[in-house]
Amino acid sequence: MASNRHLGRIISLQSLYEYEFRSKAGDPDAEIDKIVAKNIIPYEKALGDTEFVYRLTRSVVEHIPELDEALAPLAPEWPIASIASIDRNVLRMGLYELKYSEESVPPKVAINEAVELAKAFGSENSSKFINGVLGTAFRNLGFADSEHVNHDTEPISESSVPEAESSVDASGNESESSGSPSETI
Repeated sequence: MASNRHLGRIISLQSLYEYEFRSKAGDPDAEIDKIVAKNIIPYEKALGDTEFVYRLTRSVVEHIPELDEALAPLAPEWPIASIASIDRNVLRMGLYELKYSEESVPPKVAINEAVELAKAFGSENSSKFINGVLGTAFRNLGFADSEHVNHDTEPISESSVPEAESSVDASGNESESSGSPSETI
C-alpha cells in the first residue's frame, strides 16, 4: 500500500491535471477545492491526512505563474506549454516542494516522489526528464551545498541526475536534452 503522503501526492496530481484541463476548456465550475474533495473521497480512509493534499494542491495552484517561470530556464528546449500536462504538473509539484517545503519534505524526497509520479503516470521518458529538470533545480537552489541540506537525509547524488543525451533533430543538427516530455493534451 502506498504511504499516506505518496497517495496524497497522487491525488494532488490527479486534481491538478483535472483542474488544468477543465480551466483550459473554460469550465466555470473548475474550483480546485471541489476537485480535490471529489478526488479524495475514494481514498479518504487510506489517506488519513487530507489536509496535506489540500495544502499541496492549493499551494501549487497559487504559485503556477511563478513555478512556470522558474521551470522555463531549467528545460530550455521544452517550453512549459509544450510539456505534457501530467509532466508539467509533476514538475510544478516537485519544484514547489523543493522551494517551499524544505522543512517538512527533504529535497531528495521531493525529487524522488516526483520521479515516481512520472514513472506511474507519465510517458516512457517522463521520469528521466523530471529527474533532470528537478536535479538542475536542486543544484540551482543551492541544495547541493551541504549547509542547505536537511542533515537527516543525504543530498541527491550527481549520478541520479541523468546526463544530457545527444540526439539528432529533423534538420540533422545534434542537440542535447535530458529526455523528452510526452505529447501535450
